[in-house]
Amino acid sequence: MKGAAVDVLVVGAGPVGLTAAVELRRRGVSCRIVDRLPGRLPYAKAVGIQPRTLELWDRMGLVADVLETAVPLRGQLVYVDGEERETLRMALPPEVPYGFAALPQYETERILEAFLARFGTGIERGTELVSFTQDDGGVNVLLTGPDGGEELRSGYLVGCDGAHSTVRKGLGLSFGGGAFPEEYMLADVEVGWDLPYGYTVRAVHHDAGGEVDDLLVCIPLPGPGRYRMSMLVPPELSAAAAPEAGDGVGHGLEGSRAPALGDVQAVLDRMSPRPVTASAMRWSSVFRISHRLVDRYSEGRVFVAGDAAHIHPPTGAQGMNTGIQDAWNLAWKLALAVGGCAHPGLLASYDAERRPVGEEVVGRTVRHARLTAGAAGRETAALLREAQLLVGYPDSPVVRPPDPGTADGSGPADGSRPADGSGPGPGERAPDCGGLAGEIPAYPLRLHDLLRDREHVLLVYTDGAWDSFVPRLAALTGGLPAGRLTAYAVLTEGGTAPAGATPFPVYRDARGEFALRYGVREATAFVVRPDGYLGARLCPPTAAGLAGYLAGVFA
Repeated sequence: MKGAAVDVLVVGAGPVGLTAAVELRRRGVSCRIVDRLPGRLPYAKAVGIQPRTLELWDRMGLVADVLETAVPLRGQLVYVDGEERETLRMALPPEVPYGFAALPQYETERILEAFLARFGTGIERGTELVSFTQDDGGVNVLLTGPDGGEELRSGYLVGCDGAHSTVRKGLGLSFGGGAFPEEYMLADVEVGWDLPYGYTVRAVHHDAGGEVDDLLVCIPLPGPGRYRMSMLVPPELSAAAAPEAGDGVGHGLEGSRAPALGDVQAVLDRMSPRPVTASAMRWSSVFRISHRLVDRYSEGRVFVAGDAAHIHPPTGAQGMNTGIQDAWNLAWKLALAVGGCAHPGLLASYDAERRPVGEEVVGRTVRHARLTAGAAGRETAALLREAQLLVGYPDSPVVRPPDPGTADGSGPADGSRPADGSGPGPGERAPDCGGLAGEIPAYPLRLHDLLRDREHVLLVYTDGAWDSFVPRLAALTGGLPAGRLTAYAVLTEGGTAPAGATPFPVYRDARGEFALRYGVREATAFVVRPDGYLGARLCPPTAAGLAGYLAGVFA
């Protein structure tokens, strides 16, 4: 059977594939998403939701659905050799809009799938990618599903099909790395202890030589007394001599071995900080861990994201969240390419930006997996990194480098930020701030309110004396396709907007938060990309500087 052509085919309907499909459909791209499994798996595999992911879901417009279901993660209770060692609190700076949360992966998938359905797209279950070939104009795909085989022509192919990715193998990408010898049990159970709500529990025991010989990690889930627990596999369930998967990648759940409730209880009897009885086990499995990274994230019109590109220990709940950022980074660029308005080098920036992030995450989680106390540190910098708020692309080929300072000294020394280095630079995350007062809203807005459901956003910080540059910036923004660039003016606390109509909507920095978070003292323009990173920081805000950035992104 021959199927109708489609702009993008997404293979894999986990959180990463669903994010890619949603972001493509939100931008009007025709997209199909297929998954070989007949239905959503009921496993609480990836459960940690990072603040950066919540920011992205805010931009998508679905964060409220998540907040209604998720559990707050407030910190970690650490026990070593039967004694309470410390309480780690996961408190972020007040300007960060979201904290840490826990949500079972099947709930994450349910919410994303329901959101995708709003755009008229559903998951094609029980449908598997068999093979593909590509040429300069597209990708020829062979699928097999409930109704038999299907030949499909797709403009692009995105592989979000996990650690054993068919797309990765079809591209011939290397997947270098190794496996950890330890095996773990996972179980979703209920317990009735009196430990503080919203805290994970980590208990470790050392042998006479100082090596960890027993382990219990409990992450709270929605529901009274409900936790996703992980622990070392007992010898009777071990399969140390079991072969790796057919592709040599030993990573993920092993359905052939399911620990019983008694196996979980035995560990709790040894390791729990309180006497407790486990009950209502929803599922259990044995889990193996590898650490691997592809040599490149794309080849021609075919891309990989999430576990298809990088796998690593679950330390710090980085895997799914990193994959979701992969999907976001790729989707807005693919949408421009499908629409015929992307710079020829834009899609290549996906590998340039995301592979270094994958490499850093794999390396960091492997190092932290060996820490006996189970914590990589909870000082602010470590928390911000774990929250994925420090991810950035300062060396990206599509980020506008700082312009040189003005000869008369009227601009900062590097043309980008004040001499003290405050505020974000090009390629860094655009921070949120509050206190933006408009003429119509009777309440102050957050900056992220202005960014929500927008593509590129131009923010012009000015005292209102803008006759010299705002008209020229406005002329440039009008030269792009509708909806690709939205512009706002942010007035200084004491600034005055010109009388009459203005080329941009105007908001006043009523509490000075924008000036503080962005490190501005004079007229400056910022371009915020669709994924919430600064594409350019222009001081002074010249039309040439803005045109330079836009020329590197748009055709």
